[in-house]
Amino acid sequence: MSDLHTQQSLSGFIASDPIRTYTRKGDARFYAKIGQEHFRAETDGSFTKLETTFHDMVQYRKAAEEAYARFRKNDWFIAEGYVKTYRDKLGTEKEEFVAKKLGHDTARTDYEVVRKEPTSAEKATTIAAALQAAQDSTDQVVGHTDSGPAVAPTATTATVTGPREPASAAAVGL
Repeated sequence: MSDLHTQQSLSGFIASDPIRTYTRKGDARFYAKIGQEHFRAETDGSFTKLETTFHDMVQYRKAAEEAYARFRKNDWFIAEGYVKTYRDKLGTEKEEFVAKKLGHDTARTDYEVVRKEPTSAEKATTIAAALQAAQDSTDQVVGHTDSGPAVAPTATTATVTGPREPASAAAVGL
């Protein structure tokens, strides 16, 4: 059995202006109509662009607040989550992608990562982790393998500076 965690993923572009609403419980809800471009591989090695499809994507709680602050129409994204099937008020069956994680597509978005300066406590933790790693290396040489606590990486923020507009967004009038 593998410890590798996988989920469904979705990539595309934000085709509408994102909307932030709140559930009855007061949780934030991010909604956007998204577009997915499709291509068919040809026998000569080229690709033929097919019709772009449009779908609904939502995200909830704190992640929804962050997505609403960071995403705009025409931004390219990659999301992890699942497809939810539901019935609307008229009884029509519909689908939406519920994003648990959502980020800009690094292959299609120009952006800069701004790392926060570590606090004194974070610096001390980093030094302690380095000392522990050195001790672990020494211990492994002499046959002792007691390891210390794991240290999480520091947080980063990204500033999107220039999303590349999808060719199909203008064509469909979104």
